[in-house]
Amino acid sequence: MEKLSFDSFTKKIHIKTSVDKLYWCWGTAEGICSWFLQDATYTDATKTVRTPKEHVQKGDTYVWKWHNWDSTEEGKVLAANGIDFLEVSFADDCKVSVSLEDKGTATLLTLTQANIPTDEESKLNIHYGCSNGWTFWLTNLKAYLEYGILLNETEFDLRKIPLSGFQFVNM
Repeated sequence: MEKLSFDSFTKKIHIKTSVDKLYWCWGTAEGICSWFLQDATYTDATKTVRTPKEHVQKGDTYVWKWHNWDSTEEGKVLAANGIDFLEVSFADDCKVSVSLEDKGTATLLTLTQANIPTDEESKLNIHYGCSNGWTFWLTNLKAYLEYGILLNETEFDLRKIPLSGFQFVNM
């Protein structure tokens, strides 16, 4: 068994869809907004904004905006092979990688968030917060692709509830 630590975590889920469809869900603004974000903008090295259907490329920068969250996440696409692997900077110096593996009737999605600082605040907000968050969002992605439903909250405004990000399971 691999040793658990606060500097990284891995989440895995089988989703009954193709590698191509899952890559679209992660590797295009249109795809990532279909199940995860309210808005996503990817900009290439020449400062040209990619179209919503265009695949992201290594070196692109991004700005993500969630439902029910006032702040944005800004980062860089560190790797994108156009097939089955993406990696982005996330939560300051962290890295989030997504790999996809065809398992016949489903695709195994493996998400790893690494390079997490191990001070007490980062253990709570990044390790605990992101680990819980990714668990929900991967479940949301499965529900979206397998059943055509979204589980995230878009009807009620949770932004004024101080601990909403830690208490609501469907942020």
